[in-house]
Amino acid sequence: MTASWQFWALLSACFAALTAIFAKVGVENVNSDFATFVRTVVILAALGAILFATGQWQAPASVSGRTYLFLVLSGLATGASWICYFRALKLGDAARVAPLDKLSVVLVAVFGVAFLGEKLSMADWLGVLMIAGGVILLTTRIWS
Repeated sequence: MTASWQFWALLSACFAALTAIFAKVGVENVNSDFATFVRTVVILAALGAILFATGQWQAPASVSGRTYLFLVLSGLATGASWICYFRALKLGDAARVAPLDKLSVVLVAVFGVAFLGEKLSMADWLGVLMIAGGVILLTTRIWS
C-alpha cells in the first residue's frame, strides 16, 4: 500500500485538513507571518530528523543546477502560499479558507496542460469543473 501514489495523496489530504484546523487555532493570538515562521522551523527540524534517521541525505553536489532552480522556485511558491494561507486563516473561517485554497487543484490541472503538455480526458475536465463549482459553493454566500 505504501508504494501507491493514492495512499500518499490521501494521507497528504488528511494532514492538510489537520493543518487548517491546527493553524486556525494557532494564529488566533499571533501575527500570521510569525506563525508561518514557526511552522517552517518545525518542518525543517522534522524533515532534517527524517533524513538523518533514514539515511536519505544526499550530497548537495550530486544535484543538478536545473533541479536546484526548480526546487528553489517551488520553495518560494510554497512560502508565498503559506504566508497567504495563514493570513487568510487569520481573517476567515477554516471551513471556507481551505476549500478556496484547494482551487489550486483546478490551477494545477490547467497549468499541467498548458506548461507540461499533460493531457486530460473529458471526464478529467468534468472533475476539474466540479471542483471549481464546489469551491464556489463552499466559499460564497449566494445561498444564505
